[in-house]
Amino acid sequence: MSGGVDSTMAAWLLKEQGHQVLGLTMQIWDGSISLPDAGRSGCYGPGEARDIADAQAAAAQLGIPHHVIGLTEEYKEWVLDYFRAEYRAGRTPNPCVVCNHRLKFGLLLERARSSGIVFDKFATGHYARVEPAATGDLVRLLRGVDPKKDQSYFIARLTQTQLRGLAFPLGAMNKTEVLQLARDHGFADVARKEESQDFIESDDYSPLFKPGESRPGPIMDTAGKVLGKHRGIIHYTVGQREGLGVASPQRLYVKEIRAATNTLILGRRDEVLNDFCRVADVNWVSGTPPPDGTECLARLRYRHTGAAATLTAEPGGVWRAAFTEPQFAVTPGQAAVFYAGDEVLGGGWIMKNEG
Repeated sequence: MSGGVDSTMAAWLLKEQGHQVLGLTMQIWDGSISLPDAGRSGCYGPGEARDIADAQAAAAQLGIPHHVIGLTEEYKEWVLDYFRAEYRAGRTPNPCVVCNHRLKFGLLLERARSSGIVFDKFATGHYARVEPAATGDLVRLLRGVDPKKDQSYFIARLTQTQLRGLAFPLGAMNKTEVLQLARDHGFADVARKEESQDFIESDDYSPLFKPGESRPGPIMDTAGKVLGKHRGIIHYTVGQREGLGVASPQRLYVKEIRAATNTLILGRRDEVLNDFCRVADVNWVSGTPPPDGTECLARLRYRHTGAAATLTAEPGGVWRAAFTEPQFAVTPGQAAVFYAGDEVLGGGWIMKNEG
């Protein structure tokens, strides 16, 4: 329970269905990093105390027990250290995918059970669906029916073991229905709470980095001409156009981040298009990779609508997704998630293209 409308109404729906419900909230903030309290919500920051209080208040109104599980050290090691390492390597991390797989749907449940909390299923307010497969004992992961809120992208790395123990009460609903449900049943204040999907409670990631981890360096074009100086590669991502600080008669975008030389490479939009991408460490939801030549829809970031692609296995467990049409800003470090219709086939990490 985050204290927001989605997790609150997920709990309400389960109670209405006759389930015995209790609330869990993951505590990850310990004040060890200097982030100002700007009064905004985010996954990581000093506002967590308000969110926990909101979750406790929602649980009290629902009439269910509530427990807070502390995972501050694990979050710093498994999420923040990963986040910093990816940026230092010139990649753009996706901390939500890592956190969901390893903490929220992993260690949180282990810690809850080891503390004596007994439960059969773990439910969240995610807009996604799980269904039994037509044959066997496999579970399918499906998009949420609300295309604007579907969050299956963020949980594509969950395993069959994890998925079998999950419930997503909001997966077959759209957001407007959830908000109206909250208003109709005495949770209008929760429905009015500002929604946030921010990783941290700031637009500036630099406080997460240690002194010296980010330093200025050259900005070049694809021909090797020096165009200016960047502020540190942690401030940039592939496809970025704003805030580059260079004068040019044409629009330029970040094409590549070369961590080894601390260099930013800019190119025209057509130079930031890719015909394919390579994806490593793919988690296939069914546990079995698809055959070569499988056609799918590849989502290359959360707000990406998806690109028609053909999958081919390469040596070393890497998969190649060849796009029907070139895609803009295919970003190393981001998650690529493959779909067949509404079903999630699997997801892995985008590599730098070579060749």
